[in-house]
Amino acid sequence: MSQQSGQIQEAEELTNSLDQSREWINRRATEQATRAANARQLSGRRRFVDPTTCEREYTKAETEFMLAMNEYKRRSGRMFPTWSEVLEVLRGLGYEKGQTNGDGNEEGNH
Repeated sequence: MSQQSGQIQEAEELTNSLDQSREWINRRATEQATRAANARQLSGRRRFVDPTTCEREYTKAETEFMLAMNEYKRRSGRMFPTWSEVLEVLRGLGYEKGQTNGDGNEEGNH
């Protein structure tokens, strides 16, 4: 009987140890997630810009296009629009293909 009670005690100790380690992992992950969320909120980084692009100041037209694409993706639910859809967004912003003049250069709104 004493051998059985020893095994039960070992099992209880193991269970307590596992519970404590789970608490530590969860607490640590929670703290890390909280720090990351706070850092994201404090940073001045623009959220609509793809993080893989270079960090630079965008022109007004570039910013307008990026915002329009993000709005299209949000509205349509498509994260990867086709080129036809990109063209649709550009046309919605008022861009159109210019007419070529005699020297081969384009004239128009671009």
